[in-house]
Parts: sequence; structure tokens; C-alpha cells
Amino acid sequence: MTDPRVRRVRPEDVPAIVGLVEELAEYERLRHECHLTAEQLHDVLFRPNPALFGHVAEVDGRVVGTALWFLNFSTWRGTHGIYLEDLYVQPAHRGGGLGRALLQALAEECVRQGYARLEWSVLDWNTPSIGFYKSLGALPMDEWTVFRLTDDALTRLGQDG
Repeated sequence: MTDPRVRRVRPEDVPAIVGLVEELAEYERLRHECHLTAEQLHDVLFRPNPALFGHVAEVDGRVVGTALWFLNFSTWRGTHGIYLEDLYVQPAHRGGGLGRALLQALAEECVRQGYARLEWSVLDWNTPSIGFYKSLGALPMDEWTVFRLTDDALTRLGQDG
């Protein structure tokens, strides 16, 4: 059963979540790449057919952690899964089970919906997180490399044709 400190995101959580995403970007040494606004996040989370979903972790009524996720699809399994885009718990609140509780809420969502996978990426140098994920039974996908198109390369490819 999900930890009572974890719940689905509500509209009033959006500013706190943006702050947490910015903290995560700082931790990952990529703050300069984070341009998320509260308006953008609110729109994608609460539009009629949302493409992004979220959970928050609260301590004393304050949002101190978040998990933002979306559905992917496994052609090999023939069913959806969850891709965890961001998982973050503020440093002062780590070690109390909130990260595990957020992941457990997503695992419960997978089980309830019949989804086959819960996947995410982690930076190679983030050994505390890697150790934590392995302790839950998660396996690294060492033979796979993530590729990404953004900015000029994406525009060039998208305009070819």
C-alpha cells in the first residue's frame, strides 16, 4: 500500500514541483538547460488528455519530492509501461523512504493498469541513486545507449523533406 505521504499531483502543487525540477537540474549540473515554467507544467499535467502525470511526496503539508512520468509502449510486450522522467526528493528529506514510496506508487500504477515496465534513466556518475535503484531490484540496461535530438539538430532534421 502506498505511503500516505505520497499522492497524485494537484494544480496547487505546480509551483513547488517546478522548484523541485530546478533543484534536480542543479544537482545534475544541468540547471542552464532547465527552462520549465509553471504554466507549461500546469498545461501538460491538467489538460483534458494529459501526456504527463505526477505524484508528490509531502512532509508536514509541504511538497518535498516528486515523480513525473508518462506512458511508453513496449512492442515486444504489447502493452504500455511508465517512463519516469524525474524523481527527486529534497536532500533534507532523503533517507526517510520517500523516494521508495514514490517509486512504489508508480509500480502500483503499473500493476493496477497491467503495464509491463517501469523505466528511467540515471546519470552514470550518480552512484547514490544507482545503488538505491539496485536495492529495489531495478536492473541497469548497460547494453543500451540513449540518443537525443534537440535544438538545431532537431530543427534541421525536422525541416528536411
